[in-house]
Amino acid sequence: MRHLRALAAAALALLALTGCATATAQRAVPPLPRTERDRGDLIDTAQQVLVDRCLARQGLTLQHASAPQHGKASDPPDRRLQGALFGRGRPELSVTLATGYTVTAHTDGCLAAAERELYGDQRLWFRTRVVVNNLRAEAQQRMKRDPDYRDATARWTRCATPAHGTRPGRPDPAVSTRCARESGLTRVRARLEPVLLARVRAERHGQLTTYRQLRTRALRRAADLYAERTVQVTLKKGSDPS
Repeated sequence: MRHLRALAAAALALLALTGCATATAQRAVPPLPRTERDRGDLIDTAQQVLVDRCLARQGLTLQHASAPQHGKASDPPDRRLQGALFGRGRPELSVTLATGYTVTAHTDGCLAAAERELYGDQRLWFRTRVVVNNLRAEAQQRMKRDPDYRDATARWTRCATPAHGTRPGRPDPAVSTRCARESGLTRVRARLEPVLLARVRAERHGQLTTYRQLRTRALRRAADLYAERTVQVTLKKGSDPS
C-alpha cells in the first residue's frame, strides 16, 4: 500500500512539470526517458493512474485503506479495497521458480487490469517478470551446490560458532563479516556468483527478450497516458487548445 501511495505522489510530481505548457504542445508524445530508472518511474506512474481510475469506477480510493469505520459493515473498506486492488478468490496465475518457491497472482483486480493495459498480456508479463526478477536468486541457489562454496560455508559455520554452545541464528554482524573473510566465503562468492548469473541469464535469454519487449510496450503506452493526462490537466486550467 505504501508503494501505491508513493506512485500517486510521483504522478503529481510529473504533472507539476507541465503547468506552463499549452494543450497543443502536449498532444505530442514526449520523448521516452533515457535512464532505466526514469523509464521505470514513468511506467509506475502510468500504472498508478490506471489503478486510480479503476478504483474510482468502484467508488474507492487508496484513502479507504486508512478511513475510520463508523459502526458495523458487512464489507469493511479495507477488505473492499484489497479485493478491488488485488483480486478475489483463488489466484489464477502461478509460477514455480527454479528455487522451489511458487509465486501467484490474480487476473482480476485493478492492478491486473492496469498491467493488461500497459503490457498487453498480463499472463505473459506475470510469468516473465517473476522469472527475470529471480535470476540472481536462481544463480545463488546453484552456487549453494558448488563444492568450493559448500566447503567455505562449513568453515564459516565453524568460525561463527562459539567454542561452547551452538551457533546463533543471527551471529553478530562483525563476527559474520570476519568469518566470511577468514573462511574464504567472501572470495568464493565473488568468484562464483557473476559466472553463475551470466550462465542463468544466457539460459533465460528468451524470457529476457520477452521481458524487454513487454517493458518497451508498457513504456510507450505510459508515455501516451502521460501526454493524454497532461492535455486534460492543461485544458482544465483554461489553456486555449487551438
